[in-house]
Amino acid sequence: MKIRKFYGKLLENITIESAGAEGNCIARWEGKVVFVKNAVPGDVCDLKVIGKKKKFLLGEIVKLHTSGPERVEPFCEHFGACGGCKWQQMEYSGQLAFKTQQVKDAFDRIGKVDYDEVPLALGSVHTQLYRNKMEYTYSHSRWLTREQLAETAFIEESGLGFHVPKRYDKIVHIDKCYLQDDYANEIRNWCYAYAKEQDISFYDARKQEGMLRNLMLRNTKEGDWMVLQTFRYNQPEVIEPMMEGLRTNFPKIKSLLYSVNEKVNDSLYDLNIELYSGEPYLTEVLHDLAFKIRPKSFFQTNPKQAELLYSTALEFADLTGDENVYDLYCGTGTISLFLAKACKQVVGVESVPQAIEDANENAEVNNIDNCTFVVGDMKDELNDAFTDKHGKPDVIVTDPPRAGMHTDVVQQILKLAPEKVVYVSCNPATQARDLDLMRDGYEVAKIQPVDMFPHTHHVENVVLLRRKA
Repeated sequence: MKIRKFYGKLLENITIESAGAEGNCIARWEGKVVFVKNAVPGDVCDLKVIGKKKKFLLGEIVKLHTSGPERVEPFCEHFGACGGCKWQQMEYSGQLAFKTQQVKDAFDRIGKVDYDEVPLALGSVHTQLYRNKMEYTYSHSRWLTREQLAETAFIEESGLGFHVPKRYDKIVHIDKCYLQDDYANEIRNWCYAYAKEQDISFYDARKQEGMLRNLMLRNTKEGDWMVLQTFRYNQPEVIEPMMEGLRTNFPKIKSLLYSVNEKVNDSLYDLNIELYSGEPYLTEVLHDLAFKIRPKSFFQTNPKQAELLYSTALEFADLTGDENVYDLYCGTGTISLFLAKACKQVVGVESVPQAIEDANENAEVNNIDNCTFVVGDMKDELNDAFTDKHGKPDVIVTDPPRAGMHTDVVQQILKLAPEKVVYVSCNPATQARDLDLMRDGYEVAKIQPVDMFPHTHHVENVVLLRRKA
């Protein structure tokens, strides 16, 4: 049926059945699945249809009759608009239960692998102010809610905040974000106020013009800060005063940088980063290891949970000190260095050259000399010549991106046949797919989900595979 037959239709007294994909919940109406945002399982509500796909409808709550048992009041004024924390309305214990169920569903429906149990996801030490990195966008065109449009005749057009989901040209202006230490709010709000006071133009993504583009904030557990301000044009008369204002107003900034981006996209990786003051990096400590974090470095954004995640991987590897370990998709070497003290050798492989540079530097900083890092595409590097040079692995640890492992990598792991494989994943669906491909050679011995991102549907999962006899 065409969308006009459904759009705006009121569905009354609908019960929300379960949590679903992308932070939505699932309901049913006349045999059709309805994905509902900002809902909680157990809610009884009236829904308005706001979209239709081939196999399901999209709905939003227009009246809540009965709250589900895990519904709570969202703590952020921007909830529902920015799209960053889609589960704020759900009790945290419920979030952990549904994340655990997400892993079970992936293993049952996609992987169809045998396993004993999926333990409850390990909860985050902090459920607010847990991130160490945030990226904001300046825009001449801010997103306004229905309430904002109704409440005021004067509408401020510019904003500094997060992109509206699926909109590249609109941002939700953020006054207070609960994801990072409140010092981030002070810095961001100062930048916005300064820009308005000085009449500095905000970026127009459609016309590709405007001076201010992006703001990245990073911090460490010790309270040091990195600020990277990205401008559209190289105009020292604008750049210099703003950077000096940041330096003098915020003494916790230990690394103050800027870049000029004249490209269409916002990617940092091909930009020159200029150091305005301080050091070009921050130093974060996980357990007893120090890591230098540069503006382009990948580093886990929830450092306290990263310690728990890596400790789980180390526990699953159960190293005795004599093993040769391969760390695939090693990034900046964080897992490699965690493993290094417990084994004979670690060989890390990563496709991003900058990450390998960081990995080598981090090994040197920590006086670890039994790690070798190799840059290259995993499916091309992991071959017979590689193992001839570095030795066959006793244990493989793999932590691929959300897309999972390339089938060539899976086949090479099966060929190498290490005794154990520890698979760390940020996407249980692709992890389950890969485990299905490995079922003839390996069995699932342990599973442990870890929650890295409270109030979102995302979950990390660690699996121990043992080689079949």
